Amino acid sequence: MAKDIVNIFDTTLRDGEQVPGCKLATKDKLIIAEQLEALGVDIIEAGFPVSSPGDFKSVKEISKLIKNTTVCGLTRAVKKDIDIAAEALKYAKRPRIHTGIGTSPIHIKYKFNSNKGKIIERAVEAVSYAKSKIEDIEFYAEDAGRTDNEFLAKICEAVIKSGATVLNIPDTTGYCLPEEYGSKIKFLKENVSGIDKVTLSCHCHNDLGLATANSISGALNGARQIECTINGIGERAGNTSLEEVVMVMRQHPILNIDTSINSELLYSISQLVSESMAVPVQPNKAIVGSNAFAHSSGIHQDGVIKHRETYEIIDPKDVGVTKSTILLTARSGRAALAYRVKIIGVDLDKYQLDKVYETFLTFADKTKEVSDEDIPDIIKASNL
Repeated sequence: MAKDIVNIFDTTLRDGEQVPGCKLATKDKLIIAEQLEALGVDIIEAGFPVSSPGDFKSVKEISKLIKNTTVCGLTRAVKKDIDIAAEALKYAKRPRIHTGIGTSPIHIKYKFNSNKGKIIERAVEAVSYAKSKIEDIEFYAEDAGRTDNEFLAKICEAVIKSGATVLNIPDTTGYCLPEEYGSKIKFLKENVSGIDKVTLSCHCHNDLGLATANSISGALNGARQIECTINGIGERAGNTSLEEVVMVMRQHPILNIDTSINSELLYSISQLVSESMAVPVQPNKAIVGSNAFAHSSGIHQDGVIKHRETYEIIDPKDVGVTKSTILLTARSGRAALAYRVKIIGVDLDKYQLDKVYETFLTFADKTKEVSDEDIPDIIKASNL
């Protein structure tokens, strides 16, 4: 049975750029956008056109550059925002306007000083107006994670009737538990008239470290678009990590969902985004961190040397990493030392290896990591 495809909506250039100090020049955005299209993302959220002349220019230039991927511009439920977004997107071959409004009690009371009825009116007006400009309209119910399901269903039904093609159900504050978020998507699938005519989308934040889990839970309950960023960058603790959701689906065929992403490009685009935004990737970051395929424990090293899958569930090559790394530290065993010694072209018998290993441990206790350049000195100091 063919797997269902989950569309990947990349918001690295919009939500990802909201990280303090990460403002990108248009030329940098164009480079990243081109690589996102090569990666196979379905939608690129290129920016928030009304927010600044620079953002307007970036969305406009990305619209001209991108050939096949949908290019999206964010707006508030404000006519001026929508007008400017439509203008910025006029060269896009597949344009989309992403408009919406906060729906949680906290947003309605404190952000808008409004009520549920007026919020629905504003949502309907925004979607209808955007629809008069562009055919593909995505509606976001900001803070949907803390919105009661009955009201969320009501506003979703109203915007579907007004022409929305995609419904974005954001866990804006990263509050939901996976079961809770999945149940919210399931509730909408079962209780919103016309839901079969639109795509449900997950936009999850990582405040409690649950963004990936929540997005997968949403997809398992019927969402067919996941909004994410390269390296999980974004507001506060970040967004759903693109590379994580892609590889979760890829590594678990039982889920029966997948994406069109070329996973072999994940590592290179991770590095590109990190360098362009001057935001280092944490070493222990899943999939693309420098330690994701590195082994320093002797037990783990011995297992990986004998058979990679003993401690790796992903082949590094599948995400664009050349090979696993065997790090030499004070926790390394003889197998790891022998492996690295052989790589530099030296053969040691068992007696010699035992002698060199004793010297190696003394050396390793004084340094964090032993490099290939250190090995000849260690061998020489072993008095073989």
